[in-house]
Amino acid sequence: MSEENKNQEIDQSEDENKLIAERRKKLNYLRENHNAFPNSFRRDSYAQDLQDEFADKSKEELVELNKQAKIAGRVMAKRGPFFVLQDMTGRIQAYVDRKGLDKAQVKDIDTWDIGDIIGVEGAINKSGKGDLYVKMETVVLLTKSLRPLPEKFHGLTDQEQRYRKRYVDLIMNEESRKVFHTRTKIIQYLREFLSVRRFVEVETPMMQVIPGGATARPFETHHNALDIPLYMRVAPELYLKRLVVGGVERVFEINRNFRNEGLSTRHNPEFTMLEFYQAYADYHDLMDLTEEMLRGICNEVLGTTSIQYGEDTYDFSKPFTRMSVKESILHYNPKLTTDDIDNIGNAKLVAEQLGIHVKDNYGLGKVQIEIFEKTVEENLKDPTFITAYPTEVSPLARRNNVDPFVTDRFEFFVGGRELANGFSELNDSEDQAERFKAQVAEKDAGDNEAMHFDEDYIQALEYGLPPTAGEGIGIDRLVMLFTNSHTIRDVILFPHMRPR
Repeated sequence: MSEENKNQEIDQSEDENKLIAERRKKLNYLRENHNAFPNSFRRDSYAQDLQDEFADKSKEELVELNKQAKIAGRVMAKRGPFFVLQDMTGRIQAYVDRKGLDKAQVKDIDTWDIGDIIGVEGAINKSGKGDLYVKMETVVLLTKSLRPLPEKFHGLTDQEQRYRKRYVDLIMNEESRKVFHTRTKIIQYLREFLSVRRFVEVETPMMQVIPGGATARPFETHHNALDIPLYMRVAPELYLKRLVVGGVERVFEINRNFRNEGLSTRHNPEFTMLEFYQAYADYHDLMDLTEEMLRGICNEVLGTTSIQYGEDTYDFSKPFTRMSVKESILHYNPKLTTDDIDNIGNAKLVAEQLGIHVKDNYGLGKVQIEIFEKTVEENLKDPTFITAYPTEVSPLARRNNVDPFVTDRFEFFVGGRELANGFSELNDSEDQAERFKAQVAEKDAGDNEAMHFDEDYIQALEYGLPPTAGEGIGIDRLVMLFTNSHTIRDVILFPHMRPR
């Protein structure tokens, strides 16, 4: 921070401290003369509901109607005798009729500041400018705000403060409130979509003896009473599939996962996923279901199938593109041939020419995925399913019947970003045990994200997992797309940040 900015911050802090001191004096006056924090006022109306019901009525009609309303909210502005109140639904004005209030009430009102929370009861009317208001016939200060609200609290210069002080961001920025309202609606839609299709919502352990279900580095903790290490879950997958073994044939969880990875515009160490599993289905069924689900969010939540993200527009009304990993590599690298990526020596040479560091233990499948991530992912703008992932990088997915080198797996991309991962589940317990062993070998070789060997899960498979397909969808990234948000911190209420 420059010396000029430091001095400016010090000056702002001093000014704020003076304002806080003045407000504390007002609070002390309240303590001496009133109940400073009353909790007896009960509203019966919300700002936006009143706007929707009465905005079209004329001033004369409202006078004749004489509709009484009790509203409560935070004072966001004072315009002469008008106070602008904000509640969870929106804004409405309250009018101070000094002639109709006793002197004690007027004196109290004169001590109110922007940011204070008040309750107002009175008749609904319209100002000369046509703005709806509630006349102050009965008023009460419910909460004194000691800290002044900022004049401006948006834009790039204030982004860090917005994340650190989300409570102020939500007060000041309507766009932030809209993002999180949309997030809630999306999650509600997903629940309803799956529930009407006989999926059962469950909860599975967040602390696990063995972290499984994804290749990721876990957070580790310790249970004192049992004196054992525990891991924060990286995915609920293995527990959900245990439930399918137990007869819960359609199951889902909207879950918090924890992965000990870096921070970025698309990564937060704590994030939300939807995972669901359907017995007697394969990955084709889930691609169809996903397409229907996402198109439904567009129609029901957003009211449009044309999604704007940055400068791009994505059309969710059309059938989603489907191509395999190999097909996509060849499509976006027209100079490459099938032999360039089907031969391990040639594929490693291609990868090295692309600047990819190829480790000695990489097999052909791993090298192909490295090439895919380097040259294809960012080009997958329109809704696209990429299928046929190599078995080497898909330790929980079922091998393809025709080509065992690949699995019956897909990932879903929009705007060059992965939003979902699904596959026909591996229900061969012996095959799964061998793949766990391969993962353990990779972990022993230094891969911190490789999976552990889960003996209990193998035993569950030995009881018999019916043919099943499962999928995980990143809720945070989905909300980013559907709210035109360009960093994951904009869609998480309290994102992780380095302490000051």
